[in-house]
This record gives sequence, C-alpha cells and structure tokens, in this order.
Amino acid sequence: MNPLMIATFIIIILSVLLFYYLNDIYNKVVTLKNYTEKAFANIDVLLKQRADEIPGLLRITEQAMSHQKALLLELAELREHYFASPYINQKIEINNKITHVLQNINLLIENYPHLQALKNLHKLQNRIASLENKIADRREFFNESVALYNTGIQTFPNLIFAKILGYQPRTMLDISITDE
Repeated sequence: MNPLMIATFIIIILSVLLFYYLNDIYNKVVTLKNYTEKAFANIDVLLKQRADEIPGLLRITEQAMSHQKALLLELAELREHYFASPYINQKIEINNKITHVLQNINLLIENYPHLQALKNLHKLQNRIASLENKIADRREFFNESVALYNTGIQTFPNLIFAKILGYQPRTMLDISITDE
C-alpha cells in the first residue's frame, strides 16, 4: 500500500471522527438550551397565572392600604413588564421582583387585621398561595436545568459552540422563603 494512500486514509478517518465529535458537542449545547426553555415553559404558565391575580389583589388592598400605594404601583408595573418581556432572563428577573413585592404585601396584610377579615382577600391569598406552591415544585426543575445549561456552555469545548451560537448564561428563579 502506498504511503500517500495510508496518510489520506488516516486523514479521512480523523476528519470523520472530528466531525462526529464536534457534532456531539453541538448537540449537547443545543439540548441543554432546549431543556431550559422547556423548563421555563412549564413554569411560565404558573407565573402568568400568578401575575393575572395581581389586579385582584391590587383592587382589594388598594382601598385599605392607600399609604402603601408605591408598593402597589410597583407590583402593577412589574406585572406589565412581565407580560411585555419577550426574553426568558428578563421574565425571570421580573418574577423574582414580583415574588419579593408579594412577600412585602403579605407582611403588610398581616399587620392590618381589617384586611385579613375581607373574604375576597382571603380567597385571593389562598389562590396565590396555591400558585406559589405549584411554582415552588417546578422551580427546582427549572433551576436544575439552568445550572446544567450554564455549566454546559461554560465548559470546554462546549464553550466554543456556545460562543458561536451566542448562548448566554441564564438567570435562576429566586427561591422565596415565606411563613405560612
């Protein structure tokens, strides 16, 4: 066998192996991205439902908490930003702020016994608490997917494809601690 043919054969084999290796890396990076998007889609439904409950909460508490108007306006503004945002990372950051503001409102409600006596507010609080529990269940899966994605796009050689494809690290959902 001719040495040139052997060299050509080795180059072809190495090229095929390199192609399969690079293809595998590319597929891993894309799979990680898709998992985070799937995980967000699963939790986004609940986040939207919670955001839809905000107008009711605002109506009920607005009358009794006029001195806390800034907090209520912030919550309404965050809700609008959430629905207007096309970006997952931005939605997550807005959701983290909504969670914090809702916790502050719950603390305020606890300090105003006449608010706790309102039947509609009690129903709404139960609905939001139920959504919070469902969100907490899905948050763990989402944050795990984000952690795997962020690790995947920051390790070599995946980093190369992630940079080429413009993949950026994702933001995790804050884990809220509430007293219930």
